[in-house]
Amino acid sequence: MSFDFFVPCPRGLEAALASELAGIGARHLNGAPFAPGAQVPGGVHFRGGWAAGMAANLHSRIASRVLLKIAHRPYRSEQDVYALALEQRWEQWFSANETLRVDVTAIKSPLRSLEFATLRVKDAICDRLREKSGARPSIDTAEPDVRVFAFLTATDCTLYLDTSGDPLFKRGWRLDKGAAPLRENLAAGILRLTGWTAGTPLYDPMCGSGTFLAEAAQVALNIAPGVERRFGFERLKQYDASAWQALKAAAVDAKRAARGSRADLQIFGSDISGDMLDKARANFERAGLNVPLKQVDARGMTPPVGTPGILVANPPYGERIEVRGRGPRGEVRETGRESRENREDEGFKRVHTDAPDSEFFKSFGDALKQRFTGWHAFVLTSDRKLPGQMRLRESTKTPLFNGALECRLFRFDLIAGSVRQRPAASAADPAGTAEGQS
Repeated sequence: MSFDFFVPCPRGLEAALASELAGIGARHLNGAPFAPGAQVPGGVHFRGGWAAGMAANLHSRIASRVLLKIAHRPYRSEQDVYALALEQRWEQWFSANETLRVDVTAIKSPLRSLEFATLRVKDAICDRLREKSGARPSIDTAEPDVRVFAFLTATDCTLYLDTSGDPLFKRGWRLDKGAAPLRENLAAGILRLTGWTAGTPLYDPMCGSGTFLAEAAQVALNIAPGVERRFGFERLKQYDASAWQALKAAAVDAKRAARGSRADLQIFGSDISGDMLDKARANFERAGLNVPLKQVDARGMTPPVGTPGILVANPPYGERIEVRGRGPRGEVRETGRESRENREDEGFKRVHTDAPDSEFFKSFGDALKQRFTGWHAFVLTSDRKLPGQMRLRESTKTPLFNGALECRLFRFDLIAGSVRQRPAASAADPAGTAEGQS
């Protein structure tokens, strides 16, 4: 039996996710139907059996969730939404013994209150289960057994059942975070956009708690991102337990083989903060990874190997530079400040909207030009003026979103004899946004 799924992801990574899903089907489903469908802003549709949905949960590094489509119909009022939810056979998927959470998102919906629409969906599900079983499920907004999502456009309502549980960027290995941590699925998507492949040198000179490095190492070692966690589909009545055991066993075997591997991953990281490196090492230990790290100011960085490769960075701004060492090179200044998980997005916005440190980024750009000939550098930032601060001409710039925050992934091709200093900003080009050569 086939189902329709929708897989949300960070905006800007839709094409990368579609390609990844196609690869998952080819590698892990033994020819079973797995048909990626339309790409829409913020996600990808696909059709497949239970095994396809479970494989996407287990193996996708870019997905945020995997949602199973339950129903779709036009609506005009909250009562129409209630009626659609009431008609669905929720009792086939879960019982009143499971706790429930309902979320509603909308684009151009005519409804006045999404909170009221959420209440109507919840009431419909509870009324349906009470009618069929005599009991209503309890509501748990923190750690529910079952999540239902409703998506409203200007004309249509779509109901989804979540098969993931916790968001898929929660791999289970990252407990120590620095200020403004980069989510794992965004980091994995960026790595895919860079064109990096296992065996190619990869270097993050501002690695923080190690997200880029951990994601890359798991790719290189063929470790499934979801191998150490549980999923929402395991609580649903209709999931295929035997197919799941086969998928999970293969992933566990691959991770066990990776633990015994002595392969040189060619993955390297550094950071000015010794405290951040301690966090990264603790994260790597939990993930079963071994990635070499050094305490180095990015302004004084040198290539970790003689062969050119990919440099990727999510550079600090404002507060993060103060926390991680603004001042004389090599001087490490710590405040011990750390964002709480439920304030990650707020923290990211706060530290990325401060004025950039011009001296820091000019020196960082100088280090790239002088010491990384032949490398391709990718820098994620919400500051579109960053190439001008670095005095480098970008080859490409890719729009990406970290939550609601719009960013750019700038690519700099550091080719001998062709890297030119970015011209000074002019009145006609105040941001210095001229495209560079590829």
